[in-house]
Parts: sequence; structure tokens; C-alpha cells
Amino acid sequence: MRIISAFAIGLLFGCGILISGMGNPAKVLNFFDIAGTWDPSLAFVMGGALIVTGVGYRLVFRFGKPAFATAFALPTRQDLDVKLVGGSAVFGIGWGMSGFCPGGLIPVLGLGMSGPLLTAIAILAGMLTAKWTTRLVFKEQTAGA
Repeated sequence: MRIISAFAIGLLFGCGILISGMGNPAKVLNFFDIAGTWDPSLAFVMGGALIVTGVGYRLVFRFGKPAFATAFALPTRQDLDVKLVGGSAVFGIGWGMSGFCPGGLIPVLGLGMSGPLLTAIAILAGMLTAKWTTRLVFKEQTAGA
């Protein structure tokens, strides 16, 4: 049942991405083009997502525990560190350059176009580079201590 639930949620998310037009990188890039062909629809999609998320969390937490797990897995850290800020900056730059965020990229990969595939490869390369860099920096910090 857990897999069926995850599939249904993913399908709903993918349909929402495609219906809203967020699978079209030009639509996303036009949001960032304030001086040119600015398209505010991304702000409305994000605002709608925030409203649904806020209401959804309030409803779900009333149940006390998730439907398919023993407890909610919520983050406990609340501090900002270099990895979080740097990763956010790289994410934003990549999103602004390609017009795809990872969540919006996944449904579009199924359309068989080369642009999304190249973006997915670049995201995977970035993730591997970040992992390698983090290990290298962490080794140097512990070796120097």
C-alpha cells in the first residue's frame, strides 16, 4: 500500500507540474526575466503550493502519526551552515540557467527530450561533485585537528 500511495502522490505532483506549465523551462526562465518577458505564473504556482502544504501539514499532524510509518521524520536541525547556503545558491543558479528544478524535471524526463536529460545528467554530476568535495573537506578538517 505504501508503494501505491507514493506512486499516486508522484503522479499527482507530475500532473500538477505539467498542467501548470512548470515543465516548460521557458515559462520558468520568463519568471526571472523581470525586464523582458516576465511571467508571474510561477509565483502563483508556488503560492498555491505553499497554501496546500500549510493546510496539508495541519491536517496530517492531527492524526498523530503517518499512515504508513510509525512516526513523522522531521528535520531537527535549524541552523544555517555553509553547505546549506552554498547548496541553495548552486541550486538557484542551476534552476535559473536551465529552467528546471529537480522536482519539475522528473515528470518532463518521460517526454524524451534531450534538454531535460542533459539537465538531469548535470544535476547528478553536481550531486556527485558535492559528495566528493564534502568528503575531501571533511577528511582535511579531521586530519588537521
